[in-house]
Amino acid sequence: QVQLVESGGGLVQAGDSLRLSCAASGRTFSNYNMGWFRQAPGKEREFVAAINWGSSRTYYLDSVKGRFTISRDNAKNTVYLQMNSLKPEDTAVYSCAADGVPFRPYYSRSPSEYKYWGQGTQVTVSS
Repeated sequence: QVQLVESGGGLVQAGDSLRLSCAASGRTFSNYNMGWFRQAPGKEREFVAAINWGSSRTYYLDSVKGRFTISRDNAKNTVYLQMNSLKPEDTAVYSCAADGVPFRPYYSRSPSEYKYWGQGTQVTVSS
C-alpha cells in the first residue's frame, strides 16, 4: 500500500515557476513508475509527465516539454514536478500517481494504469 500527498501548488502569474512535491509512504515506492496528471474544470484528467522506477527515463506531454521536469528521490520517497514558464492553460488540479506494478518495464499515459493516487494540489496561473 502506498499513500501519496502532494504539495507546492498555488496562485502564480504567467511566466512564473512552481515546484510540486509528492511524498509517498510505504517501502515499495522506489519500485514503481510515477506519474503526474492534471485536471482542469470541465475537462478529463490529462497525463503530464512520468518517470520510471529507476529514474533513467522520463516522459512528457508535448505541451509541457522543455518547461516541466519530473524527478524523484527514492531515498526521500518523493517525486517532484518542476514547472517553469507557466501559462494560464496550465491551470488545473495536479495529482501524482504510482502505477503499483513493481519494476514495470514500460510506462503508461492512461490514468487507469495507475493504482495509487494523491488528493491533488491546485495550480492557478493568471495572465
